[in-house]
Amino acid sequence: MSDSLTWSDHLPVLQVVLPLLSAPLCLLVRRHPWTRAFALLVVWGSFGIAVTLLRRVLATGPISYHLGGWAPPLGIEYRVTVITGFVLVVVSLIAAVVLLCDSRAAATRLALERRYLYYAAYLLAVAGLLGMTITGDVFNVFVFLEISSLASYSLISMGRSSRSLMAAYSYLVMGTIGATFVLLGIGMLYSMTGTLNMADLAVLLRPQLGSRTVSVGFAFLIVGLSVKLAVFPLHQWLPNAYTYAPAKVSAFLAGTATKVSYYVLLRVIFTIFGVGFVFEASRLHLALLPLSILAMFGGSIAAIYQADLGRLLAYSSIAQVGYMTLGLSLHNADGLTGGIVHLFNHGVTKSGLFLAVACLGYRLGHVRVERLAGLGRQMPWSCGALVVGGLSLIGVPGTAGFVSKWYLVLGALERGWVWVAFLILLSSLLAVVYVWRLVEIVYFRAPMPGTPLGEAPLSMLVPTWILIGATLVFGLWTGPTAGVARRAAAELLGALP
Repeated sequence: MSDSLTWSDHLPVLQVVLPLLSAPLCLLVRRHPWTRAFALLVVWGSFGIAVTLLRRVLATGPISYHLGGWAPPLGIEYRVTVITGFVLVVVSLIAAVVLLCDSRAAATRLALERRYLYYAAYLLAVAGLLGMTITGDVFNVFVFLEISSLASYSLISMGRSSRSLMAAYSYLVMGTIGATFVLLGIGMLYSMTGTLNMADLAVLLRPQLGSRTVSVGFAFLIVGLSVKLAVFPLHQWLPNAYTYAPAKVSAFLAGTATKVSYYVLLRVIFTIFGVGFVFEASRLHLALLPLSILAMFGGSIAAIYQADLGRLLAYSSIAQVGYMTLGLSLHNADGLTGGIVHLFNHGVTKSGLFLAVACLGYRLGHVRVERLAGLGRQMPWSCGALVVGGLSLIGVPGTAGFVSKWYLVLGALERGWVWVAFLILLSSLLAVVYVWRLVEIVYFRAPMPGTPLGEAPLSMLVPTWILIGATLVFGLWTGPTAGVARRAAAELLGALP
């Protein structure tokens, strides 16, 4: 790259390098208060970089950064488009706000003097997710996928319950299978084209899209990414991972990990292979549409019967992933906008809900649903966050969840699939069932016998309400979310014929 570049021109690589190099530094700092302060400084710095990159892309167009001065496709490229900037903001925002929550919410098996290991793994996961998002090289996607996954396995295993170890192991097995599929798919594409750059792949694959190797490579990529995304029925790792991980880890992963996998899936489909091959020749939507609907209903029905609040929210996440993949299967402007904006809306909603679980668990020592009776009067702010987040999951007007489902319904109607629009509304009624169950227990039942509880510490409530408040703010002010998502959808649909 030119020597005349200023430091601000290197923001794309700083987006990844900052948390990546900071993770091992946590092992050197070690002392808990200083390590936490350092990690907070890093993640908020990453958020500032992400916002700057998104604003620059919206104003001037895509950014291409060539690592080491080698032009692509020979060199590695970091490429920032509208959807890339949008996802960078989502990941860094949630990572920053979740880490802001009081360290007592971590509830890890680590002693305080060893808590630096938690922050090192957290920053490594952030670096991996940001790297997956910004890279324009498919093999780098795999490398950063493994970095984020290995860090995530470690974070999940830090839960206080011994079951967290089994949950981490289950995720490791499924994650390894998914990553293997991704690597095999990348290898097949490379064998046919001799390149790993996404933009170059898109050009060189076009005359070979009918070949068996390319078709198998495409299938391997779709299956591998579907495992990471927890697409029904490849979601078995998710409920235990979210339930037994520390509450802050669940809040972080629920708002970021599956969202980045969804983004990579969009890049593979629209940037590399194109709408014509994926939806007209391969007809992926014929498989993705019914699986999305099954996820929407199956996840919500399973959530209704859960006795643990964390597990309830985990199964709810499976249903919400179904809404995102439904938007993808519609493959039109409104449907895709709904899927992309739900990436943000569900991210802030579910992360806020898991932080609310952290608040309740901090005072109660558990989050069994039936034993939350009467807490609405004793912990009004924690329970209020739970209710507002639940309303967003339902899609009540005025919340962020409504915006997502509105666009999905418009996308279904544009396709002429009235029955799909009806199923979206019907599945939302299932969310009403488990949310109302929580409201009834928390507000309309007598408190359990025992010492009256106080509210969670302000240091836990503030970040919880930053995320929950965002579901209300962006339910009414849709320009920064739905507006950007619509531009991103138009960008993706126009990527290839």
